[in-house]
Amino acid sequence: MRILSGEDVRQAISMKEAIAVTANAFVQLTAREAALPLRARIELPHHEAVSLFMPAYLAQSQALGTKIVSVFPHNPTRFNAPSIYALIALFDAETGRPVAVMDGTYLTALRTGAVSGVATQYMARADTHVLALFGAGVQARTQVQAVCAVRPIREIRIVNRTPARADDLIELLKTDGIDAAIERVDNAAAALRGADVVCCATGATVPLFDAADIQPGTHINAIGSHDPRMAEVPAATVARARVVVDEHAAARAEAGDILQAEAAGLIDAGHVLGELARLSLAALPPAPSRRCDLF
Repeated sequence: MRILSGEDVRQAISMKEAIAVTANAFVQLTAREAALPLRARIELPHHEAVSLFMPAYLAQSQALGTKIVSVFPHNPTRFNAPSIYALIALFDAETGRPVAVMDGTYLTALRTGAVSGVATQYMARADTHVLALFGAGVQARTQVQAVCAVRPIREIRIVNRTPARADDLIELLKTDGIDAAIERVDNAAAALRGADVVCCATGATVPLFDAADIQPGTHINAIGSHDPRMAEVPAATVARARVVVDEHAAARAEAGDILQAEAAGLIDAGHVLGELARLSLAALPPAPSRRCDLF
């Protein structure tokens, strides 16, 4: 059995490779060649934290495994530590023999970024050049890597409540070889002005921007809301958008942005256009006038 560190994983796969593998996994999901149960949750209310348990099986790839993720949102301020830790166990799909145990912290960020990369590839306009990013953690970094892997981004604007963390992210992105002008912007409206794609990678419980600041044709990746109490996107924006989700059952249980818009009476259960797996088979046409896209 192999034991892989985070650095081992980082050296083993690039973002472009991760996007291709993720797109293939979505194709298998669409073809019903995958088992993807709803993730189990253990709440830790005293820490405002949660642990998530996520098993999966891909028949075509013969991949069987499970991931455990702990989300402790106060770690950065309390302990100067990441808010997300993860571990992955991989098994032989024919015998059940353990094959590998690997650090899943970086892989979680890579996978989440890759999913946004697939969504951006199939939903965002081809002439997408300006990215507005909310958040400055590990997830934010891979969001930028993924979007830049599928679209010719020339300008990146980062909004974060802790300016120093945004500045640190800018330096990291430069070491990643991101070929774009990158700046920290302290005002959400200014960051969104002229933005073609927006990535939200935070633990926000209230929307990060005003609905009026999202321009028609904008593509939004909102990846931070994994709990009905969380929301990064205004309900009015959700109502205006063509909404695509990674998996319907999970979205109905956990996607706070969608659930809160529904609770407000702005959308119904039929508002979601479909699953990302379907788009991996055919690109979505450009958003109609006055609308935007939300993943």
